[in-house]
Amino acid sequence: MKTFRLLIVSLLSVAVVANVSAQRRHDKRDGNSPTVYLIAVEESEAVCGCSPSMIRRNVVGDYLDTYRSGFQQVGNPQFIFATKNNKFSMAIGGFVNLRTSYDFMGAVDNIDFVPFDIPMSTTYANRQRVTMDATTSRLYMKTIINSRRLGRIVAFVDMDFRGGDELSYIPRLRSAYVKVGGFTIGRDITTFCDLAAGPRTIDFRGPNAYNFNFNTMIRYEYTFLRDHWTVGVAAEMPRVSATYGENFSPISQRVPDFPVYLQYAWGENRDSHVRATGVIRDMYLHNNLTDSNTTRVGWGVQLSGHVAFCDYFDIFFNGVYGEGITPYIQDLTGSGYDFIPDPENPEHIDTQPMWGWQAAGRISFVPGVLWASGGYSNVNIEKDNGYLSPEQYKKGQYIFANLFCNISSNCTLAVEYLRGYRKDVSDLQNTANRVSLMVQYNF
Repeated sequence: MKTFRLLIVSLLSVAVVANVSAQRRHDKRDGNSPTVYLIAVEESEAVCGCSPSMIRRNVVGDYLDTYRSGFQQVGNPQFIFATKNNKFSMAIGGFVNLRTSYDFMGAVDNIDFVPFDIPMSTTYANRQRVTMDATTSRLYMKTIINSRRLGRIVAFVDMDFRGGDELSYIPRLRSAYVKVGGFTIGRDITTFCDLAAGPRTIDFRGPNAYNFNFNTMIRYEYTFLRDHWTVGVAAEMPRVSATYGENFSPISQRVPDFPVYLQYAWGENRDSHVRATGVIRDMYLHNNLTDSNTTRVGWGVQLSGHVAFCDYFDIFFNGVYGEGITPYIQDLTGSGYDFIPDPENPEHIDTQPMWGWQAAGRISFVPGVLWASGGYSNVNIEKDNGYLSPEQYKKGQYIFANLFCNISSNCTLAVEYLRGYRKDVSDLQNTANRVSLMVQYNF
């Protein structure tokens, strides 16, 4: 605890002398304007009546206008290469992220803090654990084309090193999409996820009731009424994680998932919002007893948002309920709970009710430079007709508290405490604790 207190005091001391430009860059994302390199343009040369300085301002404006904030999003680039008259520009950036974690009084069997993975029996082997992880380091490339016919076209690709186990450091494609005219085509974060509703954590997965996952999609979004209202609808690649038993078998899916949302935003920069989201799923499987294919319908609803009360305090929240929606609840992704066979009726298999919620608050001592946050998250599976066995997951809880400090516009230090609970259907429960330190350098 003495070391922990010394670390907090050190972070507070650093914050006092932190550069004010770091506040603008990390809070509003409009400070420390990127350096723009114009290709084949002399400084004294005007292009179509525009001076090089005016072209640079237009280039930077494109990146500020298309910046997307929220959970696990990258900042604006430091360097941009642009052609004459800003018809094409390209930026390459990323960050190096190192997390060091220590689990005590119960260790999670995962490099991330996932309550679902908390062991239910405490042994000498899982009481404590230390990890060091740089797999969340990031590389990205963003291009913008200003087309006369189609308007602004944005292409974005980013990757981390989560493609294998925690020691392999295999590159993994996160996003690869093109945005034009309200359409997003490619691989992106699922439309069911509200990016601005998730608090920042050192833990890569974040609160267990949140729903940050990637998917391949075609999405359309439209903003209207002075940027207050936004509606979005998508067709996304279906992913089914179910328990089939002996009488049912998995088959290829034939219908996309269809998420849709409606959002209302307010504030000077529309930095507060409330969003209502829904998703419908038609999941195919094969009945071995009747030798025929059948489907099960999954559905989910969510209310989420972010409210900025002032520069010094804001809150994040989401609540989700549905049946057969494991890809849309963080703790249940890949859990096999989309549908489960009935042990008392071999011909019956059905979706499982599930729900969760999370709420968090953030206090900014020096906005954009030093802030602390904390919150609680809860996920539940409802027992339906005796489908769940006593040793299966019933409930997970996630509690966090952290402190972040931007010691410069490029470097961030943070410390975090996590506590998790897992309860099974039999009411057997166990806990785990983790303390993490993070150093991140943006480039």
